[in-house]
Amino acid sequence: MVVELGEPTKRAVRADSEVIAEAVAGATALRVPLALADCRGEIRVRRVGGVVWDRGMAIEMGRPGVAGLGDVVRVLGEWQYDRGLVQLHPGDVGWFWRFGAERTAEATRTWSRAGEVVAVGLLDGAELLRLAFAPEALRDEELAQRVVEDASAPERGVLPEGEVYVEAPMGALVQDLLFEDGWESGEPWTPLRRGLGVPVPDPGVRVEVIGPEQAHEWAAVLRASFDGSTFTDERWHAMAAGAPYVDARCLVVRNEQGEAVAAVTVWSAGEGRPGLIEPMGVHRAHRGHGYGRAVTVAAARALQDLGSSSVDVCTPSSNVAAVATYQSAGLEQLPERRDLYRKAS
Repeated sequence: MVVELGEPTKRAVRADSEVIAEAVAGATALRVPLALADCRGEIRVRRVGGVVWDRGMAIEMGRPGVAGLGDVVRVLGEWQYDRGLVQLHPGDVGWFWRFGAERTAEATRTWSRAGEVVAVGLLDGAELLRLAFAPEALRDEELAQRVVEDASAPERGVLPEGEVYVEAPMGALVQDLLFEDGWESGEPWTPLRRGLGVPVPDPGVRVEVIGPEQAHEWAAVLRASFDGSTFTDERWHAMAAGAPYVDARCLVVRNEQGEAVAAVTVWSAGEGRPGLIEPMGVHRAHRGHGYGRAVTVAAARALQDLGSSSVDVCTPSSNVAAVATYQSAGLEQLPERRDLYRKAS
């Protein structure tokens, strides 16, 4: 059966008992009446990311492969907006890229409807799945149910057996369904944000953008900032070779003696969209001198130069010093968020 659509589409939707809708140029939201014996009433058809789909279409989980990572980064960027919820950012994928393109691809999952990606997951370690959703799909029941099923069944290749964690945007239906399945709230995290609509002041320190020749300095500061860090020069070069790094910058702050004392990476999601700080660290031998605030202000200025609308960061709420540092640099605390976890049986 073919149901003809009026202006502005000038296209047709072909439907059978499965109800399949073609992509329709120019459509936003349409109601398509169906006169099928086994499908009475109406099907809601809506646009997600330029493709028209209906809720009867199957959702497929996939792995993008190295060749598909660029598309994943693109859609993640499109899903970032200032009044939206904090969720997986292109910069999170970019930071993971320090392990190489192949490992990044292996850690990435996509959920698609009608060939259009509507959710992305990053396995940030074997036990943690970090999720992002197309804004219109945040409360989509079919999608949420499929993601929960995939995350809950080890044989589907997302999360293993035992204690595992899911990070999802606050308000996403996935959270409700996981709670219903017996998952519990984990430790609180504090997101912070600073708008970049007005000029960011000079940080008052010497700031340098790091290129390949200075990668060893940036790596050394990062190792000295986090206990147990194994970050290497090679990982910096792998990160810098990734698709997200096209819109990223690594910065160091130097003291009066010229020593690199703090480091940060900033990630843009595109013009007019929120940028991300990930990571930021101050050398343990140079703490207590305001370098954390200075490098955060420098990061905000760098993102402003890249056209970002705001700067975001997220840190464990238990890291009181980090929260205070970001606030001193003009970032405002947003409502806390919590991962969900399933206990080992």
